[in-house]
Parts: sequence; structure tokens; C-alpha cells
Amino acid sequence: MAGEPQADCLFCKIVAGEVPATVVRDTETTLAFRDINPQAPTHVLVIPKAHYRDAGSLAAEAPQLAADVLRETALVAEQEKIAVTEGGPGTGFRVVFNTGTGAGQTVFHTHAHVLGGRGLNWPPG
Repeated sequence: MAGEPQADCLFCKIVAGEVPATVVRDTETTLAFRDINPQAPTHVLVIPKAHYRDAGSLAAEAPQLAADVLRETALVAEQEKIAVTEGGPGTGFRVVFNTGTGAGQTVFHTHAHVLGGRGLNWPPG
């Protein structure tokens, strides 16, 4: 059932404290931690604590929680000093939601990648 912890989900295990992670932010509804295989100098994952398979199902079934995740991406970027703020040091950041194996999703628990700290050309790759 959507929203319920899944016994075989890595990110549900991180939320439960069963698997360690380097946490950078923790709220009532979200958790942000460093990616173990970073693709940029700053690479943080922001997840809802409730289990939703992908970004589309999260947005459809729990829009306020989706908003919480998106808000946290901006707060992570500010905390990590990659957000562009007036007079601030940030160079900008990218938020990516991979959806499906063809798009590179390997953990089927919604997660936003917050990437920054270097030039991020488009298209990626």
C-alpha cells in the first residue's frame, strides 16, 4: 500500500534507522542524505519518509508531501551553499527525479537528487 513502509526497500530501511546514511536534513515528513555514489561535488537525496514508488505516484496520491520534498530540495541547496541567492556564493543546482528503470531509477522509493558544486551542462551525460 502506498505510504506504508516496504520491508524490501532500502530507503524505508534508512528512514527506520536500519541502514546508515549521512543525513544532512531531517524533518517530520522528509529525510535528506548524501548519495553513496555522488555524481557531483554536492549530491544529496531528498526522500519522503512515507513510501511512494516514484514522483508521479507521490504527486498524485500525496501532493502536500510532494511539496514538502520539493521545498526540502531548495533548503538542502541553501544549506550546502549551492543555491543561487542575491550576493551568495552558490552557482546553482539541479533537481532530478528518475522515474522507471529506463530513466535510471534503481531504488523504487521516490527520491529527488540535488546536484551542484560544478557546472551542470544540459543535456546531462
